[in-house]
Amino acid sequence: MRCERRSVALFACLLFIASFAAAQSPAPMVFKPAVGTTLTHHPALPACVQIAVQEGDPSKGSSTILLKAAAGCVIPWHWHTPNERLVIISGIGKGEMRMKDMKPLTLKAGDYLVLPSKGIHQFTALTAVTLFDFSDAPFDIHYVDGAGKEIPLDQAVKAKAAK
Repeated sequence: MRCERRSVALFACLLFIASFAAAQSPAPMVFKPAVGTTLTHHPALPACVQIAVQEGDPSKGSSTILLKAAAGCVIPWHWHTPNERLVIISGIGKGEMRMKDMKPLTLKAGDYLVLPSKGIHQFTALTAVTLFDFSDAPFDIHYVDGAGKEIPLDQAVKAKAAK
């Protein structure tokens, strides 16, 4: 019985030390140089937008995505399940962000914006725009019509082009 207690105490002590050591070891640093970053098209986004995943896996959880939108590019009305944090990077780029039932915001380099989960919004690149998108859950995008009904990307792009 005494030996058994010592074994349990020793195991508990070792478990505590191991968990403390694991908590003390830092996560590895992530570095993605701008030079050599490969941008690609994402099929859920208009052709005028290119992306490069900087950290995480957007299909599985939180992530950081670099986006570049050409001048005049419009990402039609849509919403995301995760919360979205945007940081405008481009020194010359401006973007117009519109939340449903709010006045549009003109964004410029250095601006930071938090979009809540399921908040309907659209983005227009007034000039070429580079930005970071920080998502706190798997990435998704749901395009909607004027009534808020979900529609496919091609229909959303056509509806925006007709206006």
